Amino acid sequence: QVQLVESGGGLVQPGGSLRVSCTTSGIVFLHYAISWYRQPPGKEREPVAIVSSGSTTYADSVKGRFAIFRDDAKNTAYLQMNSLKPEDTATYYCRAVRVAGWGPPDHWGQGTQVTVSS
Repeated sequence: QVQLVESGGGLVQPGGSLRVSCTTSGIVFLHYAISWYRQPPGKEREPVAIVSSGSTTYADSVKGRFAIFRDDAKNTAYLQMNSLKPEDTATYYCRAVRVAGWGPPDHWGQGTQVTVSS
């Protein structure tokens, strides 16, 4: 059974930092590209960052503030968020897309809420 479990969300003041985690099970983690999406209140879900085969890509709105990285030994990916702004408030979702080998092609986590407010 594939599971992606996000954690680490919470309330943070503008300018603060937060790290969210995506812990996976049921997949060969190395065979998957991991990405973070977010869905602000009342808006569409949007991509934030992706890490695959050592390369990373970021949405323009988070470049220079967010960093995505993965620990393959722990089957876990992270999103380090710095200099947070109120507009970063959203539910953050982890997504795993298979890029090699066999297994489920695409899976999402349940999300973790990040609120940036004073």
